[in-house]
Amino acid sequence: MSTVDPAARELSAYRKMEESITISETTEFEGDRELLTLNLGPHHPATHGVLRLLVTLDGEVIRRLQPIYGYLHTGIEKTAEQKSYWKAIPVVERMDYVSYYFNAMAYCGAVETLLEVEIPKRAQYLRVIHMELNRIMSHLVFLGTSALDLGAISVWWYCFRERETLLDLFEMSSGQRMHTRYFQIGGVIEDIPDGWIEQVRKFCAIMPERADIYGDLLNKNEIFLQRQRDVCPLPVEKLREYGVTGPLLRAAGDPWDLRKTMPYSSYEEFDFQIPVGTKGDNYDRYQVRLAEVKESIKIIVQALDNLPDGPTITDDRKIALPPRHELATSMEALIHHFKLVTEGMRVPAGEAYYPIEGARGELGCFVRSDGSSKPARVHMRDPSLVNMQAAPAATEGWLIADMLATVAMFDPIIGGIDR
Repeated sequence: MSTVDPAARELSAYRKMEESITISETTEFEGDRELLTLNLGPHHPATHGVLRLLVTLDGEVIRRLQPIYGYLHTGIEKTAEQKSYWKAIPVVERMDYVSYYFNAMAYCGAVETLLEVEIPKRAQYLRVIHMELNRIMSHLVFLGTSALDLGAISVWWYCFRERETLLDLFEMSSGQRMHTRYFQIGGVIEDIPDGWIEQVRKFCAIMPERADIYGDLLNKNEIFLQRQRDVCPLPVEKLREYGVTGPLLRAAGDPWDLRKTMPYSSYEEFDFQIPVGTKGDNYDRYQVRLAEVKESIKIIVQALDNLPDGPTITDDRKIALPPRHELATSMEALIHHFKLVTEGMRVPAGEAYYPIEGARGELGCFVRSDGSSKPARVHMRDPSLVNMQAAPAATEGWLIADMLATVAMFDPIIGGIDR
């Protein structure tokens, strides 16, 4: 009896799938016009990750655009379902790898909803501070890379200079520059170290001026302005049809922001504005994010000024690890630590969806529990995937050069799409 190698069978199926969608360079006709269909990517530097774009061109004008995903698929959601709730946090953080604090917040929030656990106020404020620092870092990566796509290399260097400062702050508070695992179910893993608040204040003091410098470099650059103003706009109604959220929606004039409309983690206690645009073109998409950097600074300063005292994680020992210093003196603490690390917590059966305002729009996590120590289902509503559905509508009828700039302005993170 012959057997088929599972790896060979999988490779054969994958090649058949590739053959069904691969078009290298073909021609077709529309009336008397000759159309060219070609692949852009998946390794083109302007596609911001392993993204493939199937483009049909009439000269340099785009007639059809089809984004094709899957080249970075890691099976993170399924992996999370094979781990205990406590151990799934580092896995979830690696989806949108530029916004790891947001990933952790959405996941922890969903589990905390099922547990009906109360998060200490100090932990809520620390979460807000780290998320807003992460929002600034994400927008800096967006601004630097999208400016680089248009040839403005100086802005890239300046943005990544400030990004390094932010990564140093993350390392100081958590021990890691990226994928920090700082957010825990029930709060944060530990309190901030001495001197951290002073370093954050120093950053907040210089960042608004640095943002103005970025704006001066780009707003006085005629090439940048001609490549952005009135290019690839989409009205609010069309964006809503596609489910687009975040800076892309706000650039068209809709102030929808979950921090205001559905506050979480004490966001209702902070005073900040929601920047909006008017046209929904590439220039508004850039301006909204630049303005959001300054609003994030306002939130961080308010959180630092009013940071409450108290614990940074729930005292429920069935949910949170006991303090490290208790392990040497308390047998009960040692047992709780051992059981949480080896078996994990048991979450009551049920379902919960927890949405937050990520750097790219609504980032939501759905968790279904069957009462065991592992989630029965974990699914993320990643804004990059939803937002990219509007890319064909935004670019069809425009030049291929405008499409490259627009994909950059959409700011997709392929790790979030291909999770």
